[in-house]
Amino acid sequence: MSSAAEPILSQGAGWAVVIGLGLGFSGIMLLITAAQERYTGLSVSNQDEFSSASRSVKAGLISAGIVSAWTWSATLQVSTAVSYRFGLSGSLWYAAGATCQVLVFAMLAAKMKLNAPNCSTYLQIIKARWGKLAHLMMLPMALGVNTLVGLMLVLGGSATVTSLTGMPVIASCFLTPLVVSVYTVLGGMRATLLADYSHSAVLLCIILVCAFSVWTPSLSDAIGSPGRMVEMLQRAAELAPVHGNAQGTYLTFRSQDALIFGIVNICGNFATVFADQCYSQRAIASNPETATRAFILGGLAWTAIPLTMATSMGLAGRALVNQNPAMQVLTPEQVSAGLPLAAAAVAILGKAGGAAILVMLYLAVTSAVSAQLIAVSSVITFDVLPYVQSSPSKRTVSVVSHATIVLWAIFLGAISSGFNYAGVGMGSIYLWVGLLVAPAVGFVYACLVWKRANRTGALIGLATGFVLGITAWLVTCKTLYGELTVATLSMDYPVLAGNLVSILLPIIIILLSTWYAPDNYDWAETRAINAPVDSLEDSAPATPEKAESIAGKEQDGMANEKGTVSVHKYHHVLRSGLDFRTAAWVSIPVSLILLILVPAFGCIPAVWSTQGLSAWVGICIGWLFVSMFIVVILPVWESRQALAQIFAGMFKDLTGGNGRVARTN
Repeated sequence: MSSAAEPILSQGAGWAVVIGLGLGFSGIMLLITAAQERYTGLSVSNQDEFSSASRSVKAGLISAGIVSAWTWSATLQVSTAVSYRFGLSGSLWYAAGATCQVLVFAMLAAKMKLNAPNCSTYLQIIKARWGKLAHLMMLPMALGVNTLVGLMLVLGGSATVTSLTGMPVIASCFLTPLVVSVYTVLGGMRATLLADYSHSAVLLCIILVCAFSVWTPSLSDAIGSPGRMVEMLQRAAELAPVHGNAQGTYLTFRSQDALIFGIVNICGNFATVFADQCYSQRAIASNPETATRAFILGGLAWTAIPLTMATSMGLAGRALVNQNPAMQVLTPEQVSAGLPLAAAAVAILGKAGGAAILVMLYLAVTSAVSAQLIAVSSVITFDVLPYVQSSPSKRTVSVVSHATIVLWAIFLGAISSGFNYAGVGMGSIYLWVGLLVAPAVGFVYACLVWKRANRTGALIGLATGFVLGITAWLVTCKTLYGELTVATLSMDYPVLAGNLVSILLPIIIILLSTWYAPDNYDWAETRAINAPVDSLEDSAPATPEKAESIAGKEQDGMANEKGTVSVHKYHHVLRSGLDFRTAAWVSIPVSLILLILVPAFGCIPAVWSTQGLSAWVGICIGWLFVSMFIVVILPVWESRQALAQIFAGMFKDLTGGNGRVARTN
């Protein structure tokens, strides 16, 4: 809200949410961990269980974890802010530009299960295939993306907590990651996924409340219908027309500035998915037979979140400015900080709206920060520690993995405070992340997926993309605006130039070098990562086709004495090969639809009518209900047997028996 506006909630509410929710989840994690050990036999003292949930999580819970990890505070705040600035086109470009990455990553997930089934991080695959130099070049980028994402999460959440409650921003910057680190250390990966599930369920419910409060008169009469929204947005366009939009209206997909944002958004989000261990962590933790399905379901479920939130609250905020005294006029700095969401919620629902947004954003921040902490812990433990100690003991590995979570939380608090004092907010970092990390996109994809990728070309592309991307950013900024400041470095054209060079140049170099000197890698070294000794003696075949051939030859000899045929040892190769093809057939067409076909409507300078807006809103809300089924209902259904086992064990304990299950890991 405007700088002169008083916080609508008390400081006590801010402290209660930041500390109370965090400690509350810590208590829940303790209970979950205790129940898990007693009734399922899985102990978080086992390192694989702590960092990867024993690689056994089913698709529904992984989907919920993906939705939670990809729903940053920036997801809700930036999507609403771009819709507030550009109108309908802003919400579409944000949602479409951040969905295809998760869908495409489904192909990487399948390849990880196929070519490195026992790895702990994607960086281990890079080291095994392309050596230490490639590993050491990629390691800073991996930790860099974790730092930038963590900054966005903490800065965005802290700005909202301060604007709604008046809580000191520095206190929020430090306490948020520290409190999250407590329950992350206690529960590990599986408990974090369960926390993600509960966070996502609450978040989806609040988004539904926000949507119905805007589009129906049941909760608020501030707008109440698509027809009223169209009238108010037409008036808003008269008061503040949008530069570059067809007829200056907010009711069109024809928007020059939204198109530029969309391209930057696509580049940055590819970087933050492909180079962030957070998403590889979920691929590693998933059941081998459901990894691809989890990413496809998670990506499709996530799309409805920014689409519905931005379409509802972003348009509502713009419609209410200068037409409803409850809606404050926001400065450009406040819009960049993501405050239109909170301002619109307060204008529509009053204190209840402010409280709902506070809880929703804090849940989004905590779940995503938790995912980042686990990711950094894995990178430090499995990729940095081996350079310090070649054969660390199990105790050393456990201590390092747990200590890293707390130390990284302190680091995030300190660096977030520094960026806050420097005047660098969430909005600027969101625009910069792509040009800083996007060179890794082609590098990671080529290394994990393409057996013919040329190593030398990939290394050159990674280095030159990083250097020339930053150069293009700075030179364009200096040429157009004459100075390098936070404001000018965040302008559209410098950011666009930097992002395009950073992501495209490495891909071009990799393609040309591979065409000139293709490799023919057999993945033997990557399959040997953390592999049991017996599997090393008889390594899996390099391709699904070879596995199928070998399996066919061996099938006659696989019958046991009772005449049954066991599952052959190359099942995961066949399964992952099929999953990769499935992921390609789903992710590529859907991505083309989202990124080319739908935005192509932006070529038409049409202004939406009440009927068109009503249909669009209906699609958004209907999609959100599908997301609720995937995220809330599917995990419970898939885990029904495990839940029955836990409840049966509890019943035994309560009735005087012994429900404890022998440890299985």
